[in-house]
Amino acid sequence: MASIRKSDIAVEGLEILIDQTEARTPLKFGGEVVEKVPFCTIHVEVENGCHDVAEGWGGIFLMDQWGWPTPEVPREAKQRVMQRVLDEYVHLVTTHAGMFHPIGLFMELEDDLARINKRVCAEEGVAVEQPFLSALVCVSAVDAALHDAFGNVNGIDTYKGYGPAWMDDLSRWLGPDFVGLYVEDFVRSEYKPKVPIFHLVGGLDKLTRDELDDTDPDDGLPNCLADWIAYEGMYCLKVKLRGNDLDWDVERMIAVNDIGRAELDALGIEPMHLTADTNEMCESPDYIVEMLQRIREQSPDTFERTLYIEQPTGRDLDEDAHDMSAIAALKPVIVDESLTTIESFDRAMQLGWSGIALKTCKGQSSGMLFVAKATRLGIPYAVQDLTNPSLALIHSVGLGARLNTIMGVEANSRQFFPGSTSEAEKSVHEGIFRLQNGEADTSSLQGTGLGYQIEKIR
Repeated sequence: MASIRKSDIAVEGLEILIDQTEARTPLKFGGEVVEKVPFCTIHVEVENGCHDVAEGWGGIFLMDQWGWPTPEVPREAKQRVMQRVLDEYVHLVTTHAGMFHPIGLFMELEDDLARINKRVCAEEGVAVEQPFLSALVCVSAVDAALHDAFGNVNGIDTYKGYGPAWMDDLSRWLGPDFVGLYVEDFVRSEYKPKVPIFHLVGGLDKLTRDELDDTDPDDGLPNCLADWIAYEGMYCLKVKLRGNDLDWDVERMIAVNDIGRAELDALGIEPMHLTADTNEMCESPDYIVEMLQRIREQSPDTFERTLYIEQPTGRDLDEDAHDMSAIAALKPVIVDESLTTIESFDRAMQLGWSGIALKTCKGQSSGMLFVAKATRLGIPYAVQDLTNPSLALIHSVGLGARLNTIMGVEANSRQFFPGSTSEAEKSVHEGIFRLQNGEADTSSLQGTGLGYQIEKIR
């Protein structure tokens, strides 16, 4: 039974804002190419047990291309389902009886979200049901807004609201091993001043200046990997691979390493890290094992700089119940699309995955539980994004700055959707939206809530 506290909140009002946004250049990952996607902004008003009132904000792309990549359902139908799931979840939240801590509410409504998703898909008659992962994307901005509002209404930094004065201990969701332990025991007490940022090398991205031509955007931003590194000094590179073309993938990893190293040497920047992501396109772990072995033979430097491999095989951990130990013996292998619930976390560990990927599009609330469980088990975790722009990027970088990730945070909206962030947001959080030496400056994350400084942005 949840304890009742004066800091608990009730929703007084909630507004959904949807804006269609177009990519600066196409983003290719796995079998998908993203050129247009709706951005969802949530504005919520809450009241706590002391009758204080405040607002909160959250945002995320409703990116069906990532959450629901089946070609059997048209994009229009996917977007219709996602909007309905969001609307019905908002109705649940706004009509919820009593008061709550955001993590408590999110976990309480987890099964309801699954039922809503199943019913809406049946009513819409889609050929393939929306995965629960995509349902989480639908509602993650609501969860973020509630966390922001919780901190604002109680006059605290949201991350300070994860201890015994504010919420129940973790045994409520994670079992008896977590009696007397709280989320605050597993997060940093302050934001890291600087956070390394992973730059995404998409499957269609140009690598060298020789590839540039008059079809590239002429807006002052770089158009190839070499120029991006010269522009912002990124030393962390996430490489999107095909997962079904071994020669191409091996050559791509080595080429990115060689170009990155040459450009960073010219800047006098010593470290460089790579990760590889096939977005579930591999039929089995054997593909990655062979890829890594070939990379190690052809370019030991590329192999050594590769930090981890991300989600090489399908997301269903029962249908795609591959033993990941052969990959893990070479490099850590991180579960991403498959990680949606505590049960999926446990299943991944049974199958030999090395660590987990956190994304704010899966929910701030469940992310906090995943962090606690991963830390307790001694397994690594990463923070990645969904091409998060605007408030979503501020939130995601802030999350990474309060954790102890493998290495930094992925942030690629500055490459693919730079126009979807307002000039006001960029001016208040300049160090997050424009990197220096490959790192985000988090000094602008201040005040209550998730550190957005909404009043300054306004």
